[in-house]
Amino acid sequence: MQRSFFLAAALGLAILPAGAQNPVELQLVPWAGGLSQVVDLAHAGDDRLFAARRHGVISIIRDSADVAATPFLDLSAQVNDAGGEQGLLGLAFDPDYAANGFFYVHYTAGTGTGFSRISRWHVSPDPDLADTASEQVLYEWPQPYENHNGGDLDFGPDGMLYITFGDGGSGGDPLNNAQDLSDPLGDIIRIDVSDPDTTWTVPADNPWAALGNDTLPEIWASGLRNPFRFGFDRLTGDVWIGDVGQNSWEEVDHWPGGDHSGPNFGWRCYEGDAPFDTAGCQDSSTYVFPASVHENVADGGTWCSSIGGRVYRGTVFPRLQGRYIHTDYCAGEFWMLTPDGQGGWLEELGLASGEQGFAVIAEDQAGELYAGDTNDGQVYRIVDRCPMDPPTIGFDGGMLTSTAANTYQWYLDGDPINGATGQTWAPSVNGLYFVVGGFANGCELRSDSIQLLTIGLAEGEGGEDLRVFPQPAADALVVAWTPTVPDARWRLTDAVGRELMQGPWPARSDRMQLDLHGVPPGMVLLRITDAHGRHLRSRSLLLH
Repeated sequence: MQRSFFLAAALGLAILPAGAQNPVELQLVPWAGGLSQVVDLAHAGDDRLFAARRHGVISIIRDSADVAATPFLDLSAQVNDAGGEQGLLGLAFDPDYAANGFFYVHYTAGTGTGFSRISRWHVSPDPDLADTASEQVLYEWPQPYENHNGGDLDFGPDGMLYITFGDGGSGGDPLNNAQDLSDPLGDIIRIDVSDPDTTWTVPADNPWAALGNDTLPEIWASGLRNPFRFGFDRLTGDVWIGDVGQNSWEEVDHWPGGDHSGPNFGWRCYEGDAPFDTAGCQDSSTYVFPASVHENVADGGTWCSSIGGRVYRGTVFPRLQGRYIHTDYCAGEFWMLTPDGQGGWLEELGLASGEQGFAVIAEDQAGELYAGDTNDGQVYRIVDRCPMDPPTIGFDGGMLTSTAANTYQWYLDGDPINGATGQTWAPSVNGLYFVVGGFANGCELRSDSIQLLTIGLAEGEGGEDLRVFPQPAADALVVAWTPTVPDARWRLTDAVGRELMQGPWPARSDRMQLDLHGVPPGMVLLRITDAHGRHLRSRSLLLH
């Protein structure tokens, strides 16, 4: 585009690039099947994915479509999965798993409403099998109802283990558990499990670590209804929580990494952004409101159980970088959140899958994302549907040219140009040009844009119908004009008025081509006159 910028400098004009407008679209690529009731996915710092299944089995996915026949661990005899929100619910591997072999499981134990249990286990000498006799119970809490068990757990970038609990169930939090800091229900607890000789300790920087009353010192955050899935941004440490709503709003909550000031996310006082039951509640400024809300099916929406997701930090799909990708159990929609630069969030729909049952979005060791569908037992890889680079275009003074694509459609000022379907296009009018290139997988990507401001530039009275191209010109110049008088003549002069070329306008023609070989480069003036030298049209040109 060197000539284009030279033209802009010479005429005091500008070529205005604009970023390609290519919304990101997601695609689900089948990765592994036969994993009925999959509710969580985790990695152990290597190439394997581990699928936690609600009935009590942990399976290993070694590679696409390669699921180990023998479970890594089978807890089905001790897991209570009688209720739809009970069972084996969460799995996390110790950050130092390669050295210590520890992993952690969150499941419902006991009978009836049961109780939530967090246990530490150890891998056996066989890396694909857990030591079935190694369970060490770390934490238990009774559940008042069968639903809202929460169930997730994950290690933060600080090495602490974070564990989610639902509000205990029923509906509307009748026991006010989420606003009660004397129990972990409706909360996230944060514990230190780094010493294998102890069960756990309270981190000194927990928000209520030194309070000394009936507030549980392990509580890190409160005001949640059923935080079934949550996770950390591996780059920033930010916490993202999918919190299942009541009947009106499904929400996603965000909290900055490293902040241990005890956020209260508002339930039961608020559901999403809306008041729910504010009796005995504090001022609204006390609560942390969601980064995103979606309407529940009970209020005419499409969502029913916010699952949350993860921030993409992989390397395979650069356009996904930094996007928080999340979903819902009923809607089957995958949405993306990015900062709006003003403290809020921009939300884009990446995929409407039409499928129900998505219960988890998780990442592998490399930061690539996967989604598990508990209904059909399928694990999918989340990819950019159109990961190829969009076309780029250049202008050499006469021709617009696109980089390679399968198909092309050129646009002028946002409208397709009829017949402009090749890799190159010779513009003849001013305007904003771009091309849409067609690629594999049905992808159509728009190029950057070039604003051409000198083609057909009119100077002098009544010069709108005089056109010249290309601009700037090198060896030849095409002049288009419909003569209005007989015996018209043309004359080319330099910047100080010295004649460079002249001649008659060709009879019965509305176009002529000038041979510019031997004409010095620079600014020139093309003038058209009648047979008596009276001015008809004129235009400034650039030769190089």
